Amino acid sequence: MKFRYVYQKVVDLKTNEKTQAEWMLSAAVGILQEEQLSLEQLLEERARTHAALQTEMENRAPMIKLQELQRYMDHLEDCITRKMGDVHRAELNVDSKKSVLNSKMKDEKVWLKAKEKAKEKFQHEMLLREQNELDEIATVRFAMRAR
Repeated sequence: MKFRYVYQKVVDLKTNEKTQAEWMLSAAVGILQEEQLSLEQLLEERARTHAALQTEMENRAPMIKLQELQRYMDHLEDCITRKMGDVHRAELNVDSKKSVLNSKMKDEKVWLKAKEKAKEKFQHEMLLREQNELDEIATVRFAMRAR
């Protein structure tokens, strides 16, 4: 007789939910990495622009050129500020997805543990049945030899 868990569909559902939570976490981590990369690029651009501004000031460039570079620097600062907010939101999203995944993992573990206990109980009952059958066979043989 084969073990069949009554709540196997629930176990499968919990496993699927955990897998989906893993995918969602993976996607959130990907977005976070993209945001961080974008922020790094903005910071590098700001450093390059700052160096260009310093060079232009040393070369006594026209005021219009310096003002243009300064406006671009201001724009980059605004972009960096916004991007830092995006990175922060992405980090919060990753934390949220981690929390959901932990919850799903615990849920799945509870159901897997219940299945394991049910299987152990089933195996114990099967061993008892087999032992009872063997005992009955031995009793019958003993009774037949006694006659």
